[in-house]
Amino acid sequence: MKRGDGRTIERGLEYFIFQSRWLMAPFYIALVFALLLLLYHFLVEFWHFASHVSGMGGPEVILAILGLIDLSFTGNLILIVIFSGYENFVSRIDVETTDRPAWMAKIDFGGLKQKLMASIVAISAIEVLKGIMDLNEPNNTRLAWLVGIHVVFLVSLLVVAISDRISEPTEHPSESPKKARVAGSAGKG
Repeated sequence: MKRGDGRTIERGLEYFIFQSRWLMAPFYIALVFALLLLLYHFLVEFWHFASHVSGMGGPEVILAILGLIDLSFTGNLILIVIFSGYENFVSRIDVETTDRPAWMAKIDFGGLKQKLMASIVAISAIEVLKGIMDLNEPNNTRLAWLVGIHVVFLVSLLVVAISDRISEPTEHPSESPKKARVAGSAGKG
C-alpha cells in the first residue's frame, strides 16, 4: 500500500463521518410536525377555554390561561431545538429573509443547553403555579412533588450555567489582535 493510499482512505472516512450529520435532519423535520400537533392542541384548548369562559370563575380563567402559556413555552422550546440543533449539528440555515431571529446565529451548544433548561424551568414554574391555583382540589402531595421537581430543574439550570462559565475557553493574548499589539509595543520600549 502506498503512503498516499492511507490518506485517501482517511479522507474518505472523514467525509463519510462528516456527511452522517444529515441523519439528524429527519429528527428536526419530525419536530416540525410535533410543533404542528402542539399548535392543533393549543387551538383545541383555546377553543374550549373561549367557549366556556363565561361560566368560569377567576381562578379557573387564570388556570386556563396558564395552560395556554405552558403550551406556548413548549412550542418555543421545540422551535429553539429545531433551529439551534439544525444550525449547530447539521447545516447553517441560509434563507433570504429580513425577519431571521437574531439569536439563531448566536446560540452555540452551551447556549442551547441554557435556553432549553430555562424553558423547562419556566414550564415547571407554570405547573407549580397551576398546582397552587387549583383551589377546588388541593393536593399537598402533588404540590410537594411539583415544587421538588421545580427545584431540581432550577439547580440543574444553575449547574449548567456554572459549568459552561467555568469551561469557557480563555483567550490567549496572542489570539487577540488588540492585546497582541499592546504586548508587542510594550516589548519594544
